[in-house]
Amino acid sequence: MDPVNEDSQVKNDSERLRRLARIAGSQRDKRSRTDWTGEPAAIYCRISHVNDDDQTGVDRQERICRDIAQRLGVTVDQHMVFVDNNRSAWQRNRKRKGWDALLDAARSGAVRHILTYHPDRLMRQPRDLEELLQIADDNSINLHGQANQRDLADPDDRFFLRIEVAHACRSSDDTSRRLKDALIDRAQDGKPHTGKRRYGYDKSGTAIIPADAEIVREIFSRYLDGESTTAIATDLNKRKKPTALGKGWNSFNVRAILASRHVAGIRVFRGEELGQGEWPAIIPRGTWDEVQERRSYRTAASWGKYAPKHPYILRGLVVCKRCGNRMGGSGGKYLCNRAARSDSNRCGRSASCAPLEKFVSDAAIKLLERLDVTGQESAAVLSEEDRAAIEGDRGELAELKDMWDKRELRTHEYRAMRRTVEERISKVERKLVVRPAVEVLRGLVGPDARRNWRELVKAEEYDRLNAVLRFLFNAVIIDEPTTKGRYFDFGRVDIDPNPI
Repeated sequence: MDPVNEDSQVKNDSERLRRLARIAGSQRDKRSRTDWTGEPAAIYCRISHVNDDDQTGVDRQERICRDIAQRLGVTVDQHMVFVDNNRSAWQRNRKRKGWDALLDAARSGAVRHILTYHPDRLMRQPRDLEELLQIADDNSINLHGQANQRDLADPDDRFFLRIEVAHACRSSDDTSRRLKDALIDRAQDGKPHTGKRRYGYDKSGTAIIPADAEIVREIFSRYLDGESTTAIATDLNKRKKPTALGKGWNSFNVRAILASRHVAGIRVFRGEELGQGEWPAIIPRGTWDEVQERRSYRTAASWGKYAPKHPYILRGLVVCKRCGNRMGGSGGKYLCNRAARSDSNRCGRSASCAPLEKFVSDAAIKLLERLDVTGQESAAVLSEEDRAAIEGDRGELAELKDMWDKRELRTHEYRAMRRTVEERISKVERKLVVRPAVEVLRGLVGPDARRNWRELVKAEEYDRLNAVLRFLFNAVIIDEPTTKGRYFDFGRVDIDPNPI
């Protein structure tokens, strides 16, 4: 066929299909508004962001929708009003109870009409619209807004709805991008992340509140003196010292203060430290590091009544060399955490519990027999050389940040260089961190270490044993066996000690 005639034939066929579509559309059985009188309807109201659970936005939407229902003659029962206050329809992982309940009502055929202020109150993701349209295929459902009415069974109305929802999704994407860019700019400038007020600071996160700061220092000091987080929280409540939200203290928010990098002046962005922020620190970095060190072994020692039936005194220490994951105790063995997977990432590495624990315990006892603990807990003094090295590295960090601000360095280059310098600083500053050897090793060091260890085993003080092992060792690394047979291959075990 001639190309010109072929193009003409295609145009004619397209025109014929459009004419047939118009004829079919004009012949569709569309009900008049008088047919809707008394039919069941549902109202859906949503607002994304409100302050203090303010209901003004959704209440106004419900009033408008009830006016629409009265004008159309449809009936809305009180239990058919679905509300999602302070809920985003754009975030994919955000649960909307009102939306889910509306879909359940639509599936059951309990509603013939859905009333909403605007379609973007219902959905801002195309997949939500497609889910609603799938339900509408089985039920003749009309969607009514303040300015328009859509028949969800009508192809033309579906087409326009898809455009509206795609536009709403694009608008939300643009808003999210602008907010993320603003957060990155704040991080580059060393400014704190905004949000709820942090205890010890005002709403901006940059100005210290003296009374709160004293409580923060007290919490750190008392924890270093050996008090539990529960005891600290109880005392603060007795003294009627409220949290930043005006509520009572508990062990969880005391631990949150202890873990907060903000009180040490450390800027964090997306879980990664960016260095010192531009706000004043309440707690010196060395003190903050010491608290984190103590928390690591005191958490192990507080296992208590939640310990498994088998003690597994190496919990938190055993690491699979193949994939770098922790190995948990189960069934008399230490198993790689990937043992339960069924995909290509499965790792079946294991180590028998009894011989491994005896091997590591013997290594710990030999170390305890040689260890000399004087009880001295005063901070070490850095040499002039160490202080000069730290000052030089901090100057290098400032220079790197200046180059990043001026866009002379790319972000990944800046992060890699900054990490190298910060590791050098941390290595020197660790000399100032006093490891609480006297507290955790009390009664275990010296020539009687083996007898004292056996006494702990006999008394079933497995949590204390675990705390001591985690204090002495950083990891127990398990390699693949080099020999086959029933005997334990000790050559596959590598013990990484902690600096003491």
